[in-house]
Amino acid sequence: MASSSFTSLLIVLSISSCCIFYSTSAARDLAPKTNTEFMKTSCSATTYPKLCLTSLASQATAIQTSPKLMASAALSVTLSSAKSTSNLMLSLSHGHGMKPREVAAMRDCVEVLGDSVDELQRSISEMGNFKSSDYEMMISDVQTWVSAALTDESTCADGFAGNGLNGNLKTVVRGKIVTIAQLTSNALALINRYASVHG
Repeated sequence: MASSSFTSLLIVLSISSCCIFYSTSAARDLAPKTNTEFMKTSCSATTYPKLCLTSLASQATAIQTSPKLMASAALSVTLSSAKSTSNLMLSLSHGHGMKPREVAAMRDCVEVLGDSVDELQRSISEMGNFKSSDYEMMISDVQTWVSAALTDESTCADGFAGNGLNGNLKTVVRGKIVTIAQLTSNALALINRYASVHG
């Protein structure tokens, strides 16, 4: 009788282990698909969905299905792009053979991009440190700062509009600024999405 009970117990344990293993592996198989679907859905709410997907694809596992982590990741990617472009422009502004108008446009752009970097850094810090009781104030501050960063980037791009600038220089710089502005726009849309889900 004891032997029979022991055999029954082994069978139950085997079935349980099998089921636990199956559900774990099934969850593992489904996770990447779920993460990817979440990213596609979230990015579809942005103005530049393709850029949204390509810029955040490598972070799908870390983001999982969290609107907050997605918004934070978008801010981090935007900040990184803004910093590298600002450094590039600072370096270019010291180059020889540039017209005074080009040097002035570069330096103005570096200055407003610096403001944009500060606003993005403050936003990331605020997103990481907020408490539930301060949620509405936090999200309002972040939305304000990211909107201001977008305005700064537009101001920079405007400085490279019109004639009187080296064609290649104008194309390269405007291309980089436009990309930052698009990333910022996407980050703002994802922050707004997070706000609507949280609210």
